[in-house]
Amino acid sequence: PLDMTGVHPETYPVVEQIMEKTGKPVAEIMGRADMLKTLKPELFANDKFGVITVRDILGELEKPGRDPRPDFKVARFNDGVEDIKDLKEGMVLEGTVSNVAQFGAFIDLGVHQDGLVHVSQLSHKFVTDAREVVKTGDIVKVKVMEVDVERKRIGLSMKLDAAPARRDAPQGNRFEGAGRGYAQPQRRASEPAPQSAMASAFAKLRR
Repeated sequence: PLDMTGVHPETYPVVEQIMEKTGKPVAEIMGRADMLKTLKPELFANDKFGVITVRDILGELEKPGRDPRPDFKVARFNDGVEDIKDLKEGMVLEGTVSNVAQFGAFIDLGVHQDGLVHVSQLSHKFVTDAREVVKTGDIVKVKVMEVDVERKRIGLSMKLDAAPARRDAPQGNRFEGAGRGYAQPQRRASEPAPQSAMASAFAKLRR
């Protein structure tokens, strides 16, 4: 039945939670706007699927039968960029958000290794949770800030005027927050430097 909705297969675990909460099979949930509107998205959100994603799922369940394919968009991967070794700092590419956590968003660039946009690199505005800005499936443009082929790390930024990492810069200042002609916004005292924050985010993945 979910094939009749725009619910992405990766988010089916959320639908299973909704079924468990309501005690009804998915066929009896779909189209029941009166019942679905009583459910709070916060009850089904977790580190992998944020409130915004859950809200979208509930919305899709409310209107089954709509063929999502005409609206389906995919990222246009760049010709000649097929491997992490093809990435160069400063490149601006289009990618698909493959996963979102509080600390950042993972982007599929078509190189068999997702890149990370740390929460500090999502916007020029202060963001505390990446899930407030993007959701799984979003098509976004990103700038390649740093590539570590050996460790298979790709640091990205959605601030397209940001300057790529300088190899000769101090370790704590590898990412620069603004490009030429743009005044870098003042960072709050509690906000970590972008590069150290990026390294910290990658460190979380190793745990």
